[in-house]
Amino acid sequence: MKDYLIDTHAHIDMLEDEPDSVLKKMEEFGVKKAVIPAVEIKTQDKVVELANNYENIYGMVGIFPTEAKNYTDEFESKMEEIAKNNKKIVAVGEIGLDYYWDKSFVELQQEIFIKQIKLANRLNLPIVVHDREAHKDCFDILKAENSGSEVLFHCFSGSVEFMRECVKQGWYIALGGVVTFKNAIKMKDVAREVPLDKLVLETDSPYLTPVPYRGKPNTPAYVKYVAEEIAKIREMDLSELIDKTTTNAERFFGI
Repeated sequence: MKDYLIDTHAHIDMLEDEPDSVLKKMEEFGVKKAVIPAVEIKTQDKVVELANNYENIYGMVGIFPTEAKNYTDEFESKMEEIAKNNKKIVAVGEIGLDYYWDKSFVELQQEIFIKQIKLANRLNLPIVVHDREAHKDCFDILKAENSGSEVLFHCFSGSVEFMRECVKQGWYIALGGVVTFKNAIKMKDVAREVPLDKLVLETDSPYLTPVPYRGKPNTPAYVKYVAEEIAKIREMDLSELIDKTTTNAERFFGI
């Protein structure tokens, strides 16, 4: 059995603490590996650098949906070159749609989402999806445009019904600190119902810090509290939940 945790989504490049300190705390909390998503063009190199410099840190290429206006063919070529030549780059993400902040360029978001899906397909890498208030469009685009890449919905925020539709497609569900919030009834229901073989854990640090540290900066070590809460919700042994979710994460990312 796997006796260590993996944080599948941690913005280590955004943390105030130095990477050595972050990794030390991870080790103390039983968290062995972390994956850094890419968000902006200007921070892509930092993600790659961290993945290269630390054995148990992995990275992604891609840009966040609200950065779609900055996407260029030149940057796409750069991402493709990086991923082709670096085994520490294990996914394309976080990519997708975000209708929460700004709906003025939805069509452009969709266009860039599709371009990055195709990039993942060419690279034979999995896709990590950012989906905020865009469930149907994310689902429809992935179903129509994705050809062969595994899919993971990061920081899943949909209903149990939407989760079931995603799982029917073979896609994975990632849950983070929100599941520990007292009023997060919908996420607790998803945590209870999601098939164990499609569940992975994350922090999205430095955001969405779980109880008991809610309101303070998040860190990959705190994925332990996500695991504990989900095991409690599912009324199952914590060690079994850790084994299953870690196995899923290693399978999905090939790590």
